[in-house]
Amino acid sequence: MTNPLIHELFQKTRFLSYESNKTLKDYSLYSSQWSVLNCVYKHTEMTLTQIWKYLNVEAPTITRTVNRLATLGWLDIKTGKDRREKIVRLSTKALQEFPNIESSMNAFENEMLSALSKEEQELFMGLLKKINKE
Repeated sequence: MTNPLIHELFQKTRFLSYESNKTLKDYSLYSSQWSVLNCVYKHTEMTLTQIWKYLNVEAPTITRTVNRLATLGWLDIKTGKDRREKIVRLSTKALQEFPNIESSMNAFENEMLSALSKEEQELFMGLLKKINKE
C-alpha cells in the first residue's frame, strides 16, 4: 500500500502546477519556465549546468526549456569559455516584465499558503527539507 502522505504531496504538486500555470498564462509562460526565469534572475547569469543542478532537473529538460525561452525572447544565451558552455541571462524583455510576473506569482503563493500561519509554513518547510536529506 502506498503512503497517503506521499500521495497527498503528489496531488498537491499537480494542483499547484496547474494553478501556477493559470497564473502565468497572461505572460504566455508555464511554471517550469518561470522556475528557470526566476532562478536566472536571482543569480543574474548562470550556465546551463548551474541551472539544472540548482533546480534539480535533468540537463536535457533545462536545455529545451532555456532554448524555448530564448526563442520566445525571455533569455539571452552566449557562449562561455569553451563552445559547449552556454551562459544564460534575462533579456531586456524579461527584465521589464519580471516585476509584473513576480507580483502575480507572489499573489498566487500568498493565496495558496493563506490557510497556514507563518509558524506552520516554517514547520512545513523544515519537514520538507528533511525528506531524503543527504
